[in-house]
Amino acid sequence: MGRWGVRLAAAGLMAVTAWCGVTANALPRLAGWAVTLGSWGRNPAAAMAAVQQLAEESPVVSETSAPESSPSPEPQPSAAPTPAASPAATPLPEATPAPGPAATPAPAPEDAGSIRTTFYEQGSGDGYIPAGTGSIKNSTSLADSQVADIISRGMPFGIELHSDEPQVLIMHTHATETYELADNGWYDPDFTCRSTDNAVNMTAVGAEMVRVLNAAGINTVQDTTLHDYPSYNGSYERSNETVRGWLEKYPSIKVVLDVHRDAIEQEDGTRLKPTLQTEEGPAAQVMIICGADNGGNIPNYAQNLRFAAAWEAAMEAQTPGLTRPVMFAYRYYNQDLTTGSLLIEVGGHANTLDEAVRAGGLAARALATLLAGTAG
Repeated sequence: MGRWGVRLAAAGLMAVTAWCGVTANALPRLAGWAVTLGSWGRNPAAAMAAVQQLAEESPVVSETSAPESSPSPEPQPSAAPTPAASPAATPLPEATPAPGPAATPAPAPEDAGSIRTTFYEQGSGDGYIPAGTGSIKNSTSLADSQVADIISRGMPFGIELHSDEPQVLIMHTHATETYELADNGWYDPDFTCRSTDNAVNMTAVGAEMVRVLNAAGINTVQDTTLHDYPSYNGSYERSNETVRGWLEKYPSIKVVLDVHRDAIEQEDGTRLKPTLQTEEGPAAQVMIICGADNGGNIPNYAQNLRFAAAWEAAMEAQTPGLTRPVMFAYRYYNQDLTTGSLLIEVGGHANTLDEAVRAGGLAARALATLLAGTAG
């Protein structure tokens, strides 16, 4: 079977949406994603193994695809604003920079896909609740006034600065999610969107967040378990066990952050990279996801939401434009385990690793300021 024949056949596999993390409207675009199975001509055995593995995995929607009951649309991307200096911002601690774009872009393969830089504005009106200069997208049955009342109560917990015991845990349910490694303006359809190399996947972003928080005196640990490898199915069950183990060992942990990246793609196959220009350079936009209680599965959701609103406001205060609106929706993501459990999407699969690491550092810097303000 030829290379294109394999791609068309593989497009029928619903599991491709789970493996590449595409959004819920991915069905019209499965043919484009199926090429992540690799080139049949170059390695037929590897391609067949990939087909078999994907077929065994159940389809899921992306973390960021909004429920059908969403009361209002996602803000549309627009041109990124010119960065302005923020008086509340402080320089990031010095670090070895992540790999940057190549000086000369590599030639695009014949079947290369397009990448477009976008910028997501904050939402307003029905379905959106202000959080400082940020916002919360309310995709639940709760009235906007109820959400506003919850977040008006401020942070639900405090941390201890310069503690000998961990205060924050950063982990990754989908650790193998990765980014573009060069800013070429195109993507290779044969790229699988995943890597077990911790130098280029989500653990690299998490490591930068850990570094910034620890430098600020907030004892932070990272778990680098690849919960989604070798099987994507069951990732959240495995990460649940991991987090429980950390909480049992260190009851001092107040915050658990599950750090991911998004995947935003248009129907024509163009991938969008949510990006803003900062004083440090281009950075990926980030989005917090906070789960709402659904039949008692997250009894502490209000505390998580208060934390999400406070962090959103802190990020926008220090780096205007860094965030997309917080998604408050009926998601679970193991957020019943603490009153400070959130999922954060750092950019998308079209962003570069450099942009994502920079964004992780900026998000952590704002978190450090917020948490330091709660210390007794």
